[in-house]
Amino acid sequence: MLDYSPNLDRVFHVLADPTRRAMIERLDTGPATVSELAQPLAMSLAAVVQHLQVLEDSGLVRS
Repeated sequence: MLDYSPNLDRVFHVLADPTRRAMIERLDTGPATVSELAQPLAMSLAAVVQHLQVLEDSGLVRS
């Protein structure tokens, strides 16, 4: 029987979104402001903040 980890499942769920993966890729080069993260994305700053909150809640990024 497989032993599933809720934390690992959460990380995979978070990274399933291409916008969040793009943010992680950008942050891999160094810190960025919300505006810098939003610049290449076709969405509002509020939407970017929501994606960042999901990333923070999962422990993948911190502010």
